[in-house]
Amino acid sequence: MHYSDLGSSQLKVSRLCLGSMTWGCQNTQADADAQLDYALEQGVNFVDTAEMYAIPPTAETYGATERIIGDWLSRSGKRQDMILATKMAGNGLSYIRDGGDMTPATLIQAVDASLQRLQTDYIDLYQLHWPNRVSPHFGKHRVGRISFADAAEQTEQMLALLQALDSCVKAGKIRFCGLSNETPWGISQYLQLSAEYDLPRMVSIQNEFSVLHTKDWPYVIEQCVQEQIAYLPWSPIAGGALSGKYLNGARPEGTRWSMLQRNGLFRDTPESNKAIAAFNELASSHGISATALALAWVNQVEGVTSTIIGATSMAQLRQNMEAFSISLTQPMQDDIAQFLQQHPAPF
Repeated sequence: MHYSDLGSSQLKVSRLCLGSMTWGCQNTQADADAQLDYALEQGVNFVDTAEMYAIPPTAETYGATERIIGDWLSRSGKRQDMILATKMAGNGLSYIRDGGDMTPATLIQAVDASLQRLQTDYIDLYQLHWPNRVSPHFGKHRVGRISFADAAEQTEQMLALLQALDSCVKAGKIRFCGLSNETPWGISQYLQLSAEYDLPRMVSIQNEFSVLHTKDWPYVIEQCVQEQIAYLPWSPIAGGALSGKYLNGARPEGTRWSMLQRNGLFRDTPESNKAIAAFNELASSHGISATALALAWVNQVEGVTSTIIGATSMAQLRQNMEAFSISLTQPMQDDIAQFLQQHPAPF
């Protein structure tokens, strides 16, 4: 297993981060136990979760994933062997703090609740799952899809959230802070506020990134490299779509796309299906699975720190982990470069 710096935190994280969002919906406690044990045995030291998980999010499964991890932590004695990351949900979910914005008071409440569910005294990386303003993520990246928020109001809210995070850091509840589903402007504001007011510095950002969704290259990723912010791709196989299992309208029972999605199946477009079919043909021509090729490609992109993967079975987990030992040949890289030109923004 290879490791990278988690931004400016001086923590070393495995190039593979074990995602957990299916635990509590598609996966049981026993499944999660097996995945955690296996991943740590293989050298993975980075585990990511969120208060809103399991996914797809519902009031009934809210907090379930953190509770599952907490149950494992209470029995395993391996807390010191892992870097544990979780996230505070933003606005829009009526059953989480009445769907309201993140505020200093609700942030502290969320941290305390996560600590209790996780059965731990501290969180290594605490992240803001999405900003209070609408950001161009979850399929909202097309031109004109969003309106830009008032800068002064947003900056004031960011400062207040940083001050609340600072109180949690000083109390020993969290070690480092990060972002998710943010933009270059949001990153810049947080960095400026941290420097100006001597507040915790954001050390990482989680954004969607895959061969189907490269909007962060190079603009966000360049900023991350230059500002020592870890870039943590989520959905590197586009919610499983790059495997090809959903082509021609297929919806295998128990898979994610067979379930109701909060934001709809926004990756399911005629253009994305053409791209997925083409990518599967490309991978097959090189004697490799599309999933493995997609993961190996993300892992080698300059600026990527650790790729967040998820699995609903041990077989999937093993296969996904094996992809991180693959070195792309020059013909593979050339073919993927051509693919990216032919399918630049399929959803």
